[in-house]
Amino acid sequence: RLDTMQQDLDLMALPLAVNILGVNEIGHGGSYNVDACEGKDIPWLQETAAEPCWTPWGVTYRDVIILDGDNVVIGVYNLTDHDLNVQANYDELKAMLATAAGGK
Repeated sequence: RLDTMQQDLDLMALPLAVNILGVNEIGHGGSYNVDACEGKDIPWLQETAAEPCWTPWGVTYRDVIILDGDNVVIGVYNLTDHDLNVQANYDELKAMLATAAGGK
């Protein structure tokens, strides 16, 4: 559903672009990265020791970390707690991302 959300956000006239991407935690590479990208358009990155993000940001598995225009964390939305197949959750996350991009 994040592919669809990216498309929805791309159609909105927001002051800042919204770019949804995934980041795989260090130590969880291998075939998982291939599986995570299968049939999806969302960019997928692999955390490395040289470029850590999970620990510094305090990420929990399936967190959506929302950044402002300066890449400062301004929100967190966990997809385990908020299934995006529930329309209200989908709408809530989309609104959070749109607000972070300067939308109303």
